[in-house]
Amino acid sequence: MQKFLIALCLFGILLSCQTKKKEAPSDLIGYTIVKVFPHDKEAFTQGLVVEQGKLFEGTGQYGTSWIAEVDIASGKQDKKVQLSKEFFGEGIAILNNKVYQLTWQNKQGFVYDLRTFAKVKDFSYSHEGWGITHNGKNLLVSDGTNKIHVLDTLTLQEVSSITVTDGDKAAERLNELEFIDGYLYANQWQTNFILKIDLTSGKVVGRMDMTKLAEEVFPLNPNADVLNGIAYEKKSKLLLITGKLWPAMVAVKIQSSVVE
Repeated sequence: MQKFLIALCLFGILLSCQTKKKEAPSDLIGYTIVKVFPHDKEAFTQGLVVEQGKLFEGTGQYGTSWIAEVDIASGKQDKKVQLSKEFFGEGIAILNNKVYQLTWQNKQGFVYDLRTFAKVKDFSYSHEGWGITHNGKNLLVSDGTNKIHVLDTLTLQEVSSITVTDGDKAAERLNELEFIDGYLYANQWQTNFILKIDLTSGKVVGRMDMTKLAEEVFPLNPNADVLNGIAYEKKSKLLLITGKLWPAMVAVKIQSSVVE
C-alpha cells in the first residue's frame, strides 16, 4: 500500500512539474521530466555523479557520511566507503578513474581509486568544501560563496578562481556542481534553483526552477531537506536531480534554450 501511495504521488510530479512558458522569466531554462527513480530517504546528499554508466553518490552529516556506487533502479548502495565520524562529507567528482571527495569544515579532501574505492591520498584547502566537479582538465570547487576554485588534478593546488555574478549581484551559496556542455550548473543552497554559469565571464546565464518538483517530493518525507544533487548522463543527455533526504530522484531532459 505504501509503495502504491508513493508511486501515485510521484505520478503527480510528472503531471505538474513542467515549466510554464507564459509565466517564465527570460532566463528560465525549461525541462521535461522523463522518469522518477527511488532514492534513499536517509541519504543526506552532497554529491551525485554518473560515470561509465554507473551512479555514484556522496553524503554528509557527522557520523553518517559515505560515498557509494548506487543502483539507480532501487536506490540501494553498493561498494561503500564510510568516513570517520569527525568528517562531514561534501561533494564528489570523478576524473581519470579517481574519486575526489570534499569535507565541509575540516578543510580536507580525499582521493580514491574508482575501481576499488581504496584511498589514494588526502589533500587540503584553505576554505570550506561544498561542491566539486571538473571540466575534463581541472577540478572545480565551490565553498558556499560566489567563488569557484580551480584546482590542478595532480598537485590538488588552486591555480585560479572564478567569481560568479547574477546580474549585478554576487551569486552566493553555490553548492553541488555539474559541468555540462561547457557550462557549470550549480545548486543554489536554500533555493529551488539550479544556476547555469558561463565560466569564461562568471555570469549566470540561465536557471532551472525546480520548485514544483520539490513541492511534490517534500510531503513524501517530512524530514526532506533542500534540493542538492545534479548528475548528467552524457549518452542519454538526461539530468538526474535529487535532494538531501529525498525519497525520489528525477531524470529530466533540459530544453536546448531558455523558455520564451
